[in-house]
Amino acid sequence: MRQITLTLEPEGAFAVPTWNGYQVYGALLSALGDVSAGVSERLHDAPLGSLHNSGLVGPFANSERKHHQRTITDQTYTLDLGVTDPRDQDVFEALADAFVFSGDSLDLDRGSFHVRNFASMNATHEELLADAAELVEQAPPNVELELTFRTPTCIRETAEITTMFPHRASTFRSLLRRWNKTVPTEQADELELGLTRADFEENLIEKPDFRSLDSHSVLVNRGEDGRPIQRQGFSGQCTYKFKGASEAVRTAVTALALFGEFGGVGGFVARGCGAVAVEVGQ
Repeated sequence: MRQITLTLEPEGAFAVPTWNGYQVYGALLSALGDVSAGVSERLHDAPLGSLHNSGLVGPFANSERKHHQRTITDQTYTLDLGVTDPRDQDVFEALADAFVFSGDSLDLDRGSFHVRNFASMNATHEELLADAAELVEQAPPNVELELTFRTPTCIRETAEITTMFPHRASTFRSLLRRWNKTVPTEQADELELGLTRADFEENLIEKPDFRSLDSHSVLVNRGEDGRPIQRQGFSGQCTYKFKGASEAVRTAVTALALFGEFGGVGGFVARGCGAVAVEVGQ
């Protein structure tokens, strides 16, 4: 798995959507398609978002256009990408080729960004479990996991309903599904986690920061007729505390939280939803 951070400079002041992940996703696929059509097509066709993008993070100015904001010429922006595709090295090389070696820009509908810096780190599921075990061993049983949902997080409860609240079971079941789907096949018996909804409900307490919690309706796709397809979600901060959990459960849940920074939370993570930052404390 990879985490990649692009530092971007706007080529002028121009309007971008307030939640711009969908537009950024299209720009990423286009840039990847120029250097590796196979990688671009595989990411687009992946049934469970194997590319996670945060959308543009940075300061913006107000825009006269509804649901838009404007870039500021002398500011820089970051774009965080998580790659959980089993062939993450291929994706990494294609991104590096597009934005480092080929010197391409990130081209949105109304303007472009120059890529000023490209940084990456990698980890495996096994390493995340080891990191989580070390954190749990060093921390008291009441260790806290603080998750900041940076972009609208759309967690599906049923076919047509998404949750508007960072409930412990909904949040960690979403992370669990993606974790188990992205574990290398040859290590499935060793690394897949067998937690249930009851495990999350009985061993965790969520304490949302209601001052930061917000709800959203965001563009995630377009129908064949061009009609916008929207989904609902939430953003904000929530702290999860353990309640009488065993060391094994605390380790597994902590690993899932750390994994969230790579894979995102909920659906449509490739289109800018579900970007999360994680802090482990007490």
